[in-house]
Amino acid sequence: MTVISTDTPADLVVRDALTVLQPGFVGTTAPEWLLRQLAEGLGSVALFARNIESPGQLAALTAQLRAVRPDVLVAADEEGGDVTRLEARGGSSFPGNLALGAVDDVKLTRAVAAELGRRLAECGVNLNWAPSADVNSDPGNPVIGVRSFGADPDLVARNTAAYVDGLQSAGVAASVKHFPGHGDTATDSHHALPRIDVDLETLHARELVPFRAALAAGTKAVMSAHILVPALDPDLPATLSPAVLTGLLRAPIEDGGLGYDGLIVTDGIEMQAIAATYGIERGTVMALAAGADAICVGGGLADEQTVHALRDAIVTAVENGDLPRERLADAAARVRELAAWAAGQSGAAEGTAPEVGLEAARRALRITRAPGFAALDAAPYVAAFTPVANIAVGEDTPWGVAAELERLLPGTETATFRSADAEGGDLVARVLAGAGTRRIVAVVRDVHRHGWMAEVLGGVVAARPDTVVVEMGVPQAPPCGALHVATHGAARVCGEAAAEAITSAR
Repeated sequence: MTVISTDTPADLVVRDALTVLQPGFVGTTAPEWLLRQLAEGLGSVALFARNIESPGQLAALTAQLRAVRPDVLVAADEEGGDVTRLEARGGSSFPGNLALGAVDDVKLTRAVAAELGRRLAECGVNLNWAPSADVNSDPGNPVIGVRSFGADPDLVARNTAAYVDGLQSAGVAASVKHFPGHGDTATDSHHALPRIDVDLETLHARELVPFRAALAAGTKAVMSAHILVPALDPDLPATLSPAVLTGLLRAPIEDGGLGYDGLIVTDGIEMQAIAATYGIERGTVMALAAGADAICVGGGLADEQTVHALRDAIVTAVENGDLPRERLADAAARVRELAAWAAGQSGAAEGTAPEVGLEAARRALRITRAPGFAALDAAPYVAAFTPVANIAVGEDTPWGVAAELERLLPGTETATFRSADAEGGDLVARVLAGAGTRRIVAVVRDVHRHGWMAEVLGGVVAARPDTVVVEMGVPQAPPCGALHVATHGAARVCGEAAAEAITSAR
């Protein structure tokens, strides 16, 4: 029997407009409005830490979504390391990219990504907005940092390709980010529009090298960056730029492009780099017109009204000619193509390697000992110097070594200090008084980016030369203390590996 569709052309435009959206929501079960939008054509759903309590709960949630739309793309921002959604409440079982880059073993990187992908797939997540393929060429970068494999383009490229291969071997689509490269900036695009002032030669020799490797590895998606790169487009950020998305990423290799024909997804459209200047409705239409296929939204604006506003903006843009109907249809077709691939990946996951994350964290440690160093054998005083977390990481995910040291050395005491504490008096004296006669373990994160932290750390080490220093960010400052441990990230397993090193002679 032939089934004849009763959808009108207008209905198809509405359905395609919903198909290209990737909205978030609030809660650990799907609200009625979200299920209704899925039935009407919504192609993807975005999950954040607020939606996830446990693997079982997450699996039930994704099953709830697929009961309405079996081929829905369920996306999450699960990088491992500092940026985790699966384990936001306890810290990740996997080190992040910088730790993997410090080891620089592509077999290990692939194994970590495959195991992370297996866990995502078990919970019903089939699109991961990872890995970061950014070359962290600016050590002061406030938003990339340990999320990058490193500052060397070739190192980043080979580990990016291995990560993509591992993740997709588990049936989870990779989305390399943040195209064309967010590493050479001191501005966080969550708050403002970063500007990357490099020439085309530098861009091709540095920023684009990992993205070429990711495309060669078969990445299923690429996420655009909300950054201005005047060498490519002096006026529009990459997410909204036809020159970047169509003229570079999509263009044939023989014409100087990257020849990519897969899904392009935007970074969060409500981030201030876009929203503050263009607004999310206009930004959405401009991104689609520029060549993007899917619009990520919902990190902050997570309600049905947002979905309706973006849907209606897209439909209106098609009606008034600002967005060609063919461009919207092409974008929706790419979403459906990826959804069909993902739906066919059931059972794709490889064998499990549950300890691979801890193995990687141990291998990533870089340890410098002063002569005569003695391992901790009694409960210490942990002074955690805590910077403001960027939005990608979030404030709720625990980090540090105190919990792991408490497990190994019961009675460990800890105190947390922030920049405001340094303004309120002699913080060095407070740390020394709190420690008393205990050994001090000073835990820092990107100490080179925070003057207050460097000053206090220097004072503590000068007063107590037997201090153990654990750097859980990007190591830049010269090692100090009786023992200096660089973990290359603040995942839970990085803290576990560091605690082992502090309490042993290795």
